[in-house]
Amino acid sequence: MTRYARQLFDILSPYIHLYIDEFSNRVNLYKNDDFTSIQAYLAENGSENAKRLCLPYLFGEKRILCMDVDEEMTDTFDGITVWWKFRSRKSTSKSNKGKFYELSFHKKHRELITGKYLDYVIKEGKNVREKNRTRKLYLNKVGQSNNPESIWNAFRDSEAFYSRIGKAWKRGYLLYGPPGTGKSTMIAAMANLLEYDVYDLELTAAKDNSQLRKLLINTTSRSIIAIEDIDCSVDLTGKREESAKTGGGKNAGSSSQGRSRGCSVTLSGLLNFVDGIWSSLGGERIIVFTTNSVAKLDPALIRAGRMDKHIELSYCGFEGFKVLAKNYLLIEEHIKFDAIKGLLEVTKITPADVGESLLPKFPDDGVDTCLENLIRALEKAKVDQDAKKAALEKRRMEKKAKEEAEAAAAAQPQEVKETTNTKIELS
Repeated sequence: MTRYARQLFDILSPYIHLYIDEFSNRVNLYKNDDFTSIQAYLAENGSENAKRLCLPYLFGEKRILCMDVDEEMTDTFDGITVWWKFRSRKSTSKSNKGKFYELSFHKKHRELITGKYLDYVIKEGKNVREKNRTRKLYLNKVGQSNNPESIWNAFRDSEAFYSRIGKAWKRGYLLYGPPGTGKSTMIAAMANLLEYDVYDLELTAAKDNSQLRKLLINTTSRSIIAIEDIDCSVDLTGKREESAKTGGGKNAGSSSQGRSRGCSVTLSGLLNFVDGIWSSLGGERIIVFTTNSVAKLDPALIRAGRMDKHIELSYCGFEGFKVLAKNYLLIEEHIKFDAIKGLLEVTKITPADVGESLLPKFPDDGVDTCLENLIRALEKAKVDQDAKKAALEKRRMEKKAKEEAEAAAAAQPQEVKETTNTKIELS
């Protein structure tokens, strides 16, 4: 009887009820982004109308109060009043649990409310979330431009361009250089500048290509997906010529390399991760690879379209030192700068080592002490560099002498044989 009465009421009622579920499917795997945006909008703009409030979580660093379950509040748009209710399903069925918002409005305003009003609410809610959110670092581990900033800002504002050319709104960067040159720091700087979240993916923690794909699906828009030291994480150097010699082909070669260290992630799976069909889901993503050696990576992995920009982070030069000196010691000029400049021109030292030398070790360490520490570090690095160079040259000369001796020894029996044959012919 109750069911028929409700149906009759719905027929006679001039109001329409629209439901927005907390989750986007029936197994509660993926949270509905529109639900979260509506929650942020109502918390920001209408919570003062609600009598019962709750604090579900923080929107970033800001504490925002939301209306509690079974609470109702009103909102006005273009002179039209609508009613929002926050509900919770009482069903015992796992697939039918969850919370939802109920939006009620007069049926004569259906087109306006389901169109402009909902678009407005979701857009404003997203702005609230972006304004208040804190940058996050996500881990899946168990237990070359002179001004990169301008490139990153251009990417952030290029949604219309990517839509026009029909490409996924994403970009890839390859950061390469010796250890300690600032590759990881560069990723953090990108995240802070663009206000993106960072997903630090460890390939060895992914069991296979399928799990790697799931990790990509669970990343959000406006994020940086970083895979650091990609040449060391799993064996994906992709030496195709070696697999071709064994007759294994492209896929067989990449598969065997991926499993060589107990991980089933293959080169083919990683390529699809970077620019396959699944990588087109969502938008406004940046994928960053870091490596100490570009030569170890398969060319297909770092070609244009996958890694659009290659940025080399090399040893510290004099201009880089001056930036560090200004940050660490608050100075722009000093009498010792000339000596440091001369040493930097002939010495390879990373920015991390320079920063460590400039860092005061004791409370009474002044500018002169820190610069002297750097000069001593540079002089020691130069001595070590010269010694290493001399050792390499010595090994090269020894190898060359050994090869010449082996060549002479191999040629000597041939000369003896030819002399013997000549004597026999003469006799």
